[in-house]
Amino acid sequence: MRYLHCMVRVSCLDKAMAFYCDALGLIEHSRREHNAGRFTLVFLTAADDQISSSHSSAPLLELTYNWDAQDYVCGRNFGHLAYSVKDIYSSCRRLLDGGVTLNRPPRDGRMAFVRSPDNISIELLQQGTPLELIEPWVSMPNQGEW
Repeated sequence: MRYLHCMVRVSCLDKAMAFYCDALGLIEHSRREHNAGRFTLVFLTAADDQISSSHSSAPLLELTYNWDAQDYVCGRNFGHLAYSVKDIYSSCRRLLDGGVTLNRPPRDGRMAFVRSPDNISIELLQQGTPLELIEPWVSMPNQGEW
């Protein structure tokens, strides 16, 4: 058995791609348009994961975009997606500068949470040992749920 992907439904593909690729830094691996079913599947991977032109052995995130407008309710029972980062502080600074709200700042030098435009929780974890505790992160409050 091999892990393939996790799927989340998105209400606006442009906003989702701006968040997951431009802000978070994921890379589009492949895209499939399904005209008969009226939906698009976009598979994303993290930059540090292995990618080949035909298949990916890396974990993938599948964004499912249904062309006909639908409201999606996301409960906390979904849990979250998690990605490790080389520098939690610079990753969070890049997200803040890109207009993303830090729901749980990296006060401990190790962990932060943000939410996608569709309210999916994304956990960012520092690779290796936690970074030294520094401001403004140490005293930054939570914003909303994470």
